[in-house]
Amino acid sequence: MLLHKVEKFLRQHDMPVTKFGRLAAHDPRFVLDMRLGRIPRPATEARTLKWMAEFEANNPLAPLTQANTICAADTAALPVYARPFETKGFSYAA
Repeated sequence: MLLHKVEKFLRQHDMPVTKFGRLAAHDPRFVLDMRLGRIPRPATEARTLKWMAEFEANNPLAPLTQANTICAADTAALPVYARPFETKGFSYAA
């Protein structure tokens, strides 16, 4: 599922959803709409996955690892976009 992969990518790179949408899909509401049930076309999904792979290959900063992330008890210290959220009965942890 694309949304799951995107959410994981956003957490690993500490990237705002609107920035990701602008860069990957040329739509700042891309991730927000997917959270509300939007299903991208297969070509858009493939292009987004390709962009994520290229970003990770070319990113000079290592993605966040479990060793340097904030403890789940400290979620109040996280930026709003990195906090756990719930959509359609499913909860995605930060």
